[in-house]
Amino acid sequence: MFTVLKPQRHAEILDVVRKNRVASQEVLRELLMARGIDVAQATLSRDIRELGLVKVPEEDGGSTYTVPTHVTDPTPTLARLLPALYLGADGVQNLLIIKTLTGGAQPIAVAIDWEEWPEVVGTLAGDDTILVILRAAEHLPVITQRLQTLAGI
Repeated sequence: MFTVLKPQRHAEILDVVRKNRVASQEVLRELLMARGIDVAQATLSRDIRELGLVKVPEEDGGSTYTVPTHVTDPTPTLARLLPALYLGADGVQNLLIIKTLTGGAQPIAVAIDWEEWPEVVGTLAGDDTILVILRAAEHLPVITQRLQTLAGI
């Protein structure tokens, strides 16, 4: 086993996910080990977030990791994630709820956090819902419009 630098590890992860049915982080870790890449679970979890991988449901009731078709660069950005995963947003006062496709909330929340918008205090993501806490109620229409523009709505 050998340690690889992050860019090479990310490239291997993308290749594995594109070529295999990867139902869990443990399956991904085992497939990487078979390629001679030993990676800690915490590092792998961070890599999955950074790459913007999402879990999508399968017909058999399970789910697998996938690379959204519009993602060619491993850095997830809102401009790439929102058109494919964003369903809508609604809020009150300084709280905004964003609805996404299943599995889309976490990569979008990470991308929002990476944007470091001054109006946003932080995000909390589930599987298909994100809570965005804004600094002030007057930021709600600004952020909602910004998200809709990036989503192409």
